Amino acid sequence: MPFTSLRGTLLVAAPFLRDPNFRRAVVLLCEHGPEGAMGVVLDRPTETRAADAVPSLSHLMADGERVHEGGPVEVGGVVALADFIDADAGGSPAFGSIGFVSADAGDLTGSVAAVRLYAGYSGWGAGQLEEEIEQGAWILATPIADDVFGVDLHNLWARVLERQGGRLALLARMPDDPSVN
Repeated sequence: MPFTSLRGTLLVAAPFLRDPNFRRAVVLLCEHGPEGAMGVVLDRPTETRAADAVPSLSHLMADGERVHEGGPVEVGGVVALADFIDADAGGSPAFGSIGFVSADAGDLTGSVAAVRLYAGYSGWGAGQLEEEIEQGAWILATPIADDVFGVDLHNLWARVLERQGGRLALLARMPDDPSVN
């Protein structure tokens, strides 16, 4: 069977996924190929001010913007996603106008509508993500820009499931610990 890339897809953690790195997480899959996959957790803001972490991009970020936990891999590094106004501004696309800011992008003033920083990323080796999806650990969803740059990230997991409708909308209302229901 030919390989189908899931680049630009949201991975929504299934309710039974207990790994603390991904418990009720929403991951934007930014790269996906036969050799593996890479994405960032969208809904885990930290207390670190983004302007303090990368001062050179501070003029492109909203006041009070925080660095987000992108995942458990290379947490000392920073990944930047932007909503590009100018598609030729030097980014690597993830979906629509959303993509990575390349290290050599230069001055992006006027080229991006928003920038968000992630400490680390989430990564999977060859075949690992496909196996996790087959086991039901991830629900696949189509992203919208507000998933990446929205302000109410605390409820992102439930909002993404809710807009899928049907059985998944019911999961969105499931308590974090069903035993206390």
